[in-house]
Amino acid sequence: MEEHKVAEVKNLVKHYGSKDFLTKVLKGIDLTIYEHDFIAVMGPSGSGKTTLLNILSTIDVPTQGTVTIDGRDLSRVSNQELSKLRRDKIGFVFQDYNLLDTMTLQDNIALPLSLNGASAKLCMQKTEQLAAMFGLKEHLKKYPYQLSGGQKQRGATCRALITDPRIIFADEPTGALDSRSSRDLLECLKAVNEGGRATILMVTHDPFSASYAKDVYILKDGLIQCRISRGESRKEFYDRIVDVQTSMGGDFT
Repeated sequence: MEEHKVAEVKNLVKHYGSKDFLTKVLKGIDLTIYEHDFIAVMGPSGSGKTTLLNILSTIDVPTQGTVTIDGRDLSRVSNQELSKLRRDKIGFVFQDYNLLDTMTLQDNIALPLSLNGASAKLCMQKTEQLAAMFGLKEHLKKYPYQLSGGQKQRGATCRALITDPRIIFADEPTGALDSRSSRDLLECLKAVNEGGRATILMVTHDPFSASYAKDVYILKDGLIQCRISRGESRKEFYDRIVDVQTSMGGDFT
């Protein structure tokens, strides 16, 4: 399956601070993400899950180890190549949506594709297609202030998908949503993943959100402690996640 690797880290180490005040966040992580994976990363506060996401998504750089995205070793690419890889191969979904208040939802979704030089016709076609998948077609002419939190987050996810990236990185995407909006977003993420449109790595503290993934990796003290894989039942998967969470202290917020 070598040709289907989307992202990989080997012996990933991350330290912050100086020699006398060194904080060791990641202590040797190995993780491979294959095409069509849907991975959730969980762990207690300070476990390193957000640092891992930031390094994989090119926001941060490792102290030691290798990071490969779409076959490219990030330590061997120029800043210009890195910007192009980030633009073309990676999609981001953040907890606080990051939609532009002065643009309609339609223009927010289309923006990455438009910046890549796509025609107005293609931008419109892809925007409407994604909006229909995420239940947003009737809201495209609205501005962010006219939308609910769930609608804004589904719009932000459409924006992340519009360039057909190799991988979506989602940082606590349900953190600011109520339970109904969280479920709607997670059902959409599950559908686009199972439909072959997205490989997803999601950081979350919430076992309900994690139960929508195919695999859950639990981090603690800068290391991957275990992997939990989904079976036939999402409810059974959720129960196993909660059991592991409880055995590790229970507080993943």
